Amino acid sequence: MNMHTVEKIGGTSMSRHEDVLDNIFVGSRKEDEIYNRIFVVSAYGGITDKLLEHKKNRKPGVYSLFSDGENEWAWGDALSRVSHIMCEKNKEIFGETEEQRLADRFVIERIEGVRSCLIDLHRLCSFGHFQLQEHLMTVREMLSALGEAHSAHNTSLLLQKHGVNARFVDLTGWREKDTTPLDEKILAHLKGIDLSTELPIIPGYVQCAEGLMNTYDRGYTEITFSRIAVLSQASEAIIHKEYHLSSADPKIVGLDQVKPIGQTNYDVADQLSNLGMEAIHPRAAKGLRQSGIPLRVKNTFEPHHDGTVICTDYVSDEPCVEIVAGRQGIYGIELFDQDMVGVGGYEETIMKTLKRFKVKMVGKDINANTITTYVSGNLKEVRRVVSALEGDYPQAEISVHRVAMVSAIGSDMKVSGVLLKAVSALADQGISIRAMSQSIRQVDINFILDETDYEAAVTSLHNVLITDIGKTRTEANAA
Repeated sequence: MNMHTVEKIGGTSMSRHEDVLDNIFVGSRKEDEIYNRIFVVSAYGGITDKLLEHKKNRKPGVYSLFSDGENEWAWGDALSRVSHIMCEKNKEIFGETEEQRLADRFVIERIEGVRSCLIDLHRLCSFGHFQLQEHLMTVREMLSALGEAHSAHNTSLLLQKHGVNARFVDLTGWREKDTTPLDEKILAHLKGIDLSTELPIIPGYVQCAEGLMNTYDRGYTEITFSRIAVLSQASEAIIHKEYHLSSADPKIVGLDQVKPIGQTNYDVADQLSNLGMEAIHPRAAKGLRQSGIPLRVKNTFEPHHDGTVICTDYVSDEPCVEIVAGRQGIYGIELFDQDMVGVGGYEETIMKTLKRFKVKMVGKDINANTITTYVSGNLKEVRRVVSALEGDYPQAEISVHRVAMVSAIGSDMKVSGVLLKAVSALADQGISIRAMSQSIRQVDINFILDETDYEAAVTSLHNVLITDIGKTRTEANAA
């Protein structure tokens, strides 16, 4: 294990470049404290949404407009808008300086290179021998690379301007002829870098033989971050986000009511990722966990706070709920078939159908004749799943429910009464529980609720399971 760290900066944090410069890169650090770090950076906030599609509301970006193909020039206009936004960001960061001119030249070269490529691809696919669908994943990766390369290149220029020996390490494959496996490419580009005197700035996207987006879609930045940490044998992996990994969403419960978790394990991180909180992608966590590398999640805007450390073997001193989290806008696909009793194959068919339409499952419950699968995705995708299942099981009754999921999560919740307290807390607020589950391992309790009850449920469970219990324990320890 080496003495350096590998650190990732999220898109929202990257957008506040002065804070990032002061709180993460330089600030009050002495020269020797600046180095022995490798940084993986995301695109500036909102850029990837405009290049692909909005992550939440699915508003089409350049990729969606190009793949749709209804308006031949709509994607070109969208790409021009992205170019303008990137250059405006350059101006915001550098002002009218030589660095701005270098940054603008970088953006224009890449944007126009991609534009030419897409025009050629569109022309090629006008012939029947070439199908656009076969090339769309490559297009998606190429567009993603634009945003990541832009922020990484800017960051290296900004640091150089402030006297830091920063190096832009471009793994996006721009104009490279050969495609190599992910690990091989990372090692090749890190070779020869002296971490004691150089500060590598790496885009979150890597163009490689495996095709990161084909497997991880927009979770690719964390995969890059994880593999660099593992391959370079980092002492610690650090994620800088715009908020702490807290006991609940401060926007719902209130900033004065939540607290940073402080320490937890990768099991809890997996549960949070499943809910879309993205503490870290499960596949990224796997490499860190297997290599024994602890992960620290820090608040970009509170640089002196230690944040939350996630490691393999942590278990809370006393059984407790560490975090209340959830997810809105999920769909429950309920398949009821009385012929299901004693017959196998239903769950396997459902899972294959979800995989076929690339719909992510976040949970399920099952009894003798009913399987309800909770998924994230848009209604159009869900309807495709339902249509396919109706073809497989014409005798079944299949219905769709738009719901929310709220979970109480902890590294050790093996204490009697937690479930009772949780149910009572929801009942006291008049919240109806539509479904619920708790695994034998007792690391989470999941409640399915009406969407309208989501925020009230999060607040109520946090108050009862974390705030009130915490106060009681503090008073007991004081006595």
